[in-house]
Amino acid sequence: MATEQYHEPPGELSAETRTFARMITSLIEEAEAINWYEQRISVEKDPEAKAIMENAQQEEFKHFGMDLEFLLRRKDKWRTTLKEILFHDGDIVKRGEKGEEKAD
Repeated sequence: MATEQYHEPPGELSAETRTFARMITSLIEEAEAINWYEQRISVEKDPEAKAIMENAQQEEFKHFGMDLEFLLRRKDKWRTTLKEILFHDGDIVKRGEKGEEKAD
């Protein structure tokens, strides 16, 4: 039976696929936490509370990066594509298209 995390019966999925699903879920949760902190920080008036939230958000961002790196180490096409997009100037869409071409 499918669950929120799985769209196929978990027992039919390989251990590798289940780990992948967990890491994708973790990545999503970290992104949500970053967003929630961003919203809280934008309205917080107390400087000390705001600093604590900013610190917490940075931790979530670090976790997001670690989750993403884990996934990219297992998906060569993703890694190839993102190498063309991330940390470069220029048109993001064009760089993405170039990355896709390299990955194919």
